[in-house]
Amino acid sequence: MDWFKLSLQLNKFPIERAQKTLKEIQNIPEDQYAAYQLKRRNHIIDYHIQHNDFYRDFFDWSGFDDWKNVPIMTKANLQRPLKTRLSSTFNKTTAYIGKTSGSSGHPFIFAKNKFAHALSWAGFEDRYRWYGIDLNKSLQARFYGIPLDFYGNIQERLKDRISLRRRFNIFDLSERKMQVFLHRFRNSNFNYLNGYTSAIVLFARYLREQDIVLKEICPSLKICIVTSERLFERDKQVIEASMGVPVVNEYGASEVGLIAFENSENQWIVNSEDLYVEILDENDNIIPYGEEGRIVITSLYNKAHPMIRYDIGDTGSLAVNSTLKKPILEKLIGRTNDIARLPDGKVVPGLTFYYVTKTIIEDSGKIKEFIITQTDFDHFQIDYVSNTELDNAQKKEILKAIAIYVGKDLKISFERKEILKRSTSGKLKQFTSLIQ
Repeated sequence: MDWFKLSLQLNKFPIERAQKTLKEIQNIPEDQYAAYQLKRRNHIIDYHIQHNDFYRDFFDWSGFDDWKNVPIMTKANLQRPLKTRLSSTFNKTTAYIGKTSGSSGHPFIFAKNKFAHALSWAGFEDRYRWYGIDLNKSLQARFYGIPLDFYGNIQERLKDRISLRRRFNIFDLSERKMQVFLHRFRNSNFNYLNGYTSAIVLFARYLREQDIVLKEICPSLKICIVTSERLFERDKQVIEASMGVPVVNEYGASEVGLIAFENSENQWIVNSEDLYVEILDENDNIIPYGEEGRIVITSLYNKAHPMIRYDIGDTGSLAVNSTLKKPILEKLIGRTNDIARLPDGKVVPGLTFYYVTKTIIEDSGKIKEFIITQTDFDHFQIDYVSNTELDNAQKKEILKAIAIYVGKDLKISFERKEILKRSTSGKLKQFTSLIQ
């Protein structure tokens, strides 16, 4: 039974047509790819100008002559009732309706026409096959959150059952729960793991402490796919050593689908089939390959809701050897709003703070996970999960590194926690600034 295909067909998503279209796009020669993308970009703009009042007002269209004149769309622009943003040719019953996680601080409800949604899934299916994973047959160990209300919980578990996914609830990541996870792997033929990076890293560290290699007790495992949260190189090494399988980076967003997927050569191949991805500077100018800027995405097939030059809130760069057909995401730096503002006016990426602290804390071998919160211009709170308190020597090392790499005369508070607070979706936001 082709469970993946059946689950989409039951919801009237035309997956067979989407798979055929994807293959046709992939067969377009490189020298004809610019013409394909230009045609799709023009088509999707024309469609929304004709059928979407919200976008027509947003664009203030007076004749489309240059892609550079198309306005940048942000999440804040979309925080209004969905009915005001839907194209006139669709409604809430004829389109797929979803909701972003809100990890960026700007959650909103979005829509996709069913063909566009099916095309997104065809893209995921295609990439997973790079590693021998067949979504119709391969069993997934899913490290995600789950709705806690009765109806939402039942609905999600039903979807998991049909889609060959078995949920590992990451809201409880205690050692007792890790033992339960391990028991399930011993008694199931899982083919791959998929889930939030922080939860999988924590499970990998538990395996390391128990001197267990997961593939040895679950030989059917092929790969581990991490998504939604940044994967650090040291964490990747821990996962691969503890699980005995390759770790693959997946970069996507619910509102646009798959953005990039890592191949066997450790390249993040950007989805150029149904998305058009640009890197822009602070003045909305397209910048050359190799330079860092804002990631802006156009969904080329979403007719139900405009996602045109949509600033997803991340920063990164495309490799210099990218092409229109095969863009390569060289760097994914993080959220544009994850920055620390210091008293002297200095602005640093929050991940700078995290990198420094992470290296020192992990050297202790006792810290399971931690988060950093900026509560004032000169004050940062480090919450961590550990069996014991950080000692004075460890705290001094952290303070010393922060003074060198972030800024001097900063106040740092440390607090040991039993468990760290996650978002309602189960994500762990590693750095948060409360400074507006």
